[in-house]
Amino acid sequence: MKIGILTIGNELMNGRIADTNASLIAREANQQGWSVEAIMSVGDDFAAIKNRLNYLLSMADAVICSGGLGPTSDDITTAAIAEAFGLPLYTDENVLNYIKDIFTKFNFPWIENNAKQAMFPEGAQVLPNARGTAPGFSLSIKGKLIFVIPGVPAEAKLMVTNSVIPALRKHFPQDEQYIVKQTIKTFGLSEAAVDERMNDIDFNSFGVNIGFYPVFPENHIVLIARNENKEEAKKNLQKAQDEVSTHVQDYIFAYGEQTLEDVIAGLLTEKKLTIAVAESCTGGLITNRLTDVSGSSDYLERGLITYSNAAKISMLGVPAEVIEKHGAVSEETARLMAEGIRKLSGTDLGLSSTGIAGPTGGSPGKPVGTVYIALADAKQTICRHYSYRWDRKRNKDMFSEAALFLLKNYLQGKV
Repeated sequence: MKIGILTIGNELMNGRIADTNASLIAREANQQGWSVEAIMSVGDDFAAIKNRLNYLLSMADAVICSGGLGPTSDDITTAAIAEAFGLPLYTDENVLNYIKDIFTKFNFPWIENNAKQAMFPEGAQVLPNARGTAPGFSLSIKGKLIFVIPGVPAEAKLMVTNSVIPALRKHFPQDEQYIVKQTIKTFGLSEAAVDERMNDIDFNSFGVNIGFYPVFPENHIVLIARNENKEEAKKNLQKAQDEVSTHVQDYIFAYGEQTLEDVIAGLLTEKKLTIAVAESCTGGLITNRLTDVSGSSDYLERGLITYSNAAKISMLGVPAEVIEKHGAVSEETARLMAEGIRKLSGTDLGLSSTGIAGPTGGSPGKPVGTVYIALADAKQTICRHYSYRWDRKRNKDMFSEAALFLLKNYLQGKV
């Protein structure tokens, strides 16, 4: 089956936001074994939307559109598609009541132009939106399908998975295959290094496709097996997964939808351990990520941002002479920070970070991107020194990932 993708919005054309929906839709389509014939973007313009839509329909069996379903005057996608095919618009009262209920539930004032999100071209099938107020819709035109979904990435992702893909598989049963996939998440190797470590694996012999997807600061490996036989697809996928695990095992931290934080949560809960965090260069990012998991209060006692030297001294008990002699960014300080937060909070573990995120503050001996991460328990304190080369935001992301990866390895007995 051939797919066309059309993303709509002036914000895409002027570069104000990145077009992540196009890559999402293309990735999902390819994982189903479908061919993406063309990807196009267009502004909020009636004639331009009609022109691009007709072009895509000329080469594809189905076109997936995203964007322009909001309540404002520049959200014209529904009206433009209706006009393109000479279809009248109608208001779906059930959808309208659903939207009004959302506004009532969250005590939002009702503004009449929100009713625009309950209007659809005649003959459209409504696609529910579990994460927002604007539903999508599908439309059959001369045996070809058009899907229209919101441009908000989280909403688009859910609707592609829950509505668009199942509808396409139902409409084009000749393409039916059993498809299984596995995402293997790694940290600590570049995309090229991951690829190099696996260059002797013959994925074709397993009937498996492989894709590499950088999700900074991680690198994800996606394996996809397709087969008419369900058990064969599963068997082939497992063979490929075992090979990948053998080649990059030390760098794998999770499979599937699990995050690094999820893995840590499971390990801390299983081992009945508590932890507290003292952060300098990461500014609370490590603690923030730990609290992304529901129930984290069971093991996370506290997180302190001890950014200044004075805070490290007064709150964590780091001696002033240590900072004076070795510097705030040093192994000595990092170790004392981890030990200090553990003692202060009475937890099983203490985790600390101190580094130079940049762009200022570096020196020849300690360049921008330098970080020390320490982890203390009742018997020992482990410290790691890393050097990265990114901008301030990416350095902080990398520092927090390295800290959580160290914690994960410790909990798995790999340190």
